[in-house]
Amino acid sequence: MREDGCVTSPSSSTSSAPPRRPRPTAAQLEAARDAVIPDVIGPGLKVLFCGINPGLWSAAVGLHFARPGNRFWPALHASGFTPERFTPDRQRELPGLGLGISNVVARATARADELGTAELREGGRLLGEKAAEYRPGWLAIVGITAYRTAFERRDAQIGPQAERIAESRVWVLPNPSGLNAHWNAAALAGEFGRFREAAGVPAAGPVRQRGAEG
Repeated sequence: MREDGCVTSPSSSTSSAPPRRPRPTAAQLEAARDAVIPDVIGPGLKVLFCGINPGLWSAAVGLHFARPGNRFWPALHASGFTPERFTPDRQRELPGLGLGISNVVARATARADELGTAELREGGRLLGEKAAEYRPGWLAIVGITAYRTAFERRDAQIGPQAERIAESRVWVLPNPSGLNAHWNAAALAGEFGRFREAAGVPAAGPVRQRGAEG
């Protein structure tokens, strides 16, 4: 749903999944408040995905979109952005595919509604500076409500936006949080796929019918 540096060269893929990380304790989650996850970023990416801000689970483990039930990683694969379903542990492989992850607001909170209007707008300004520095082809803002507030676009809808941020084109995607009941897994993957095609990003891996993954 929300989610964020230094980029290392992509690590080689393996067929075996990494061991499951232990569930953060209540104390670890509380200690993660206001923590920052480094961006997965580099110059000239095809797409920089921008979450709203990290949740406590993601901040506690130091990985983007890491809370179980968040559908970002399944949607990324089902839409053809990744050749297989990545776990959050593999986030540093994304730049090798021309992809990256950042956030509108860097600090972690338990809920996105803990962010005020001023903080979101400042986050939007800082994201503009980041876009000017790294020059991604597209910024994909993951969450329509945060986009409307951060960039003062009250009537914005899911999909491509007329304005650019720095020189980057903008597409707003649905929030992939499991709490977003307006978008099921197939619909979410379909919108991610519509964006991938519009952005001119070739499908990773064999072309096949996707979208039923949860």
